[in-house]
Amino acid sequence: MIALLVLTVLPCPAADSAVLRNGFSIRYERRQVIGTITRLYIDGHDSSFVDVPTEEIDHFEAVPVEPKPEKPASPPGFEPSKGNAGPPLDLNEVVNTASGTYRLDPDLVNSVIRAESGFNVRARSPKGAQGLMQLMPGTASALGVQNAFDPRDNVEGGARYLRELLERYDFDLIKALAAYNAGPQRVEQYGGVPPYHETKAYVARIVRDFNKKKLAAKAATQPATQKSSDSKTTGTHVAATKPHKSIPQTQAKANPAQTSAKN
Repeated sequence: MIALLVLTVLPCPAADSAVLRNGFSIRYERRQVIGTITRLYIDGHDSSFVDVPTEEIDHFEAVPVEPKPEKPASPPGFEPSKGNAGPPLDLNEVVNTASGTYRLDPDLVNSVIRAESGFNVRARSPKGAQGLMQLMPGTASALGVQNAFDPRDNVEGGARYLRELLERYDFDLIKALAAYNAGPQRVEQYGGVPPYHETKAYVARIVRDFNKKKLAAKAATQPATQKSSDSKTTGTHVAATKPHKSIPQTQAKANPAQTSAKN
């Protein structure tokens, strides 16, 4: 018997778009199927990618090259419906805009979204957290998010909250992620990641996903002779050091929201 091919690489002649069941489209240069995950490479040299559950992808379509419009097009609605014939909202543009506003690495924001909602715009947790970055109603209100199921508002609010937590904990990514999940009061109560299995697994999942993207970007820019030796020495350190370096520190300190995104 010939073993089934688990990992499939599907190159694209030009940028294509993966249209998700929740209405998002993600532009990509090529895609790779790994088990139940489809990896969408955002650029042509593996420096940035998004992992999406294959079952969440409705279809793929070619992205035509369009001339610049004379007038800026009005933004499409956030949720496609029977009466909405506009194009799906582009997740890359949403994440990049929010990340740029709050000086965050887009890969980090994507990793948080993946852990929080699996890119499901209508996600709702048993505790009531809503949308892509799973904002609790109180947190959303404090952040000025009027509709937590609007992807632009949700990601903008979630990115702002993540930035505030990073500044609150002197850019300690581990504490910031723990606070995003369990609440700042729990992080301060325990002096770090609280002893909850859910929170520990949550932090580890995001750091692992984020570091995987950064290692892929680093490998893509290194000479081939260095890749094999570096792969033996980077591994376990990256979770502790790499995320801090990718997020710029600033002198100003924002007033962090007092409510948790999860509690």
